[in-house]
Amino acid sequence: MIAKPDTARLEFRQVTKRFANPRQGGVVVAVEDVTFSIADGEVVSLIGPSGCGKSTLLNMGSGLDPATEGQVFVDGELVIRPNRHVAFMLQKDLLLPWRTIRENVELGLEIQGTAAAQRRETALALLAKCRLSDFVEHYPHQLSGGMRQRAALARTLAVDPVVLLMDEPFSALDAQTKMVLQQDLGRTLADTRKTALFITHDLVEAIALSDRILVMSHRPGRIIEEIPVEIPGRDNPMTRRQDPKVGVYVKRLMDLLHVEQAAA
Repeated sequence: MIAKPDTARLEFRQVTKRFANPRQGGVVVAVEDVTFSIADGEVVSLIGPSGCGKSTLLNMGSGLDPATEGQVFVDGELVIRPNRHVAFMLQKDLLLPWRTIRENVELGLEIQGTAAAQRRETALALLAKCRLSDFVEHYPHQLSGGMRQRAALARTLAVDPVVLLMDEPFSALDAQTKMVLQQDLGRTLADTRKTALFITHDLVEAIALSDRILVMSHRPGRIIEEIPVEIPGRDNPMTRRQDPKVGVYVKRLMDLLHVEQAAA
């Protein structure tokens, strides 16, 4: 069992998720008996073989999909439906093409009923932090992929979530753009002290951005290892990824993943 932090923002308690398998009959067990907690302001990465249930955990954490067994809590409150204190950032930016970048960032606040002046002020401040001040009235098709993902991050932060759930948000980007956005994300998470659960297949990305890395087994997914990242400077991923200890962490993670892939 993963040790429980003193102040848990996100907590999974003995969570199992089963899906019906209409083609072959019976059920598929996606994840089984998963227990872990994430403390206030902590960033945890989740890695594991493809199909091991990482995204399933995020869906349950957001309230989009209920657990079959066990419980999920945000700030001690049982998650039984989509929770306004949780924000989800996906692989695709999913910006609405008919809204400007500013209007896209304001969308969550608009749904919450926030006044127009406050929505605009919040959106402009976040777009400035994301280095998009010159593009606030542009439309998504006028921006590069990296700029759209920065706008998606601003939209995610605009609703001031307690917990950020991030499902490979940089996987579709080229290596150089990905490193720039990792730097932006690392600084933003540190500045805002947001709690985040981050899925990635990029081992160096996990090391650069995380306080801890949780390694999952092949399906049904279980947590098989917890690895604290004991490299200083999580707020500066560019510097962190150059630390000589990164290679040691990568080797350990690759060894664990190879064992799981062989077992599958």
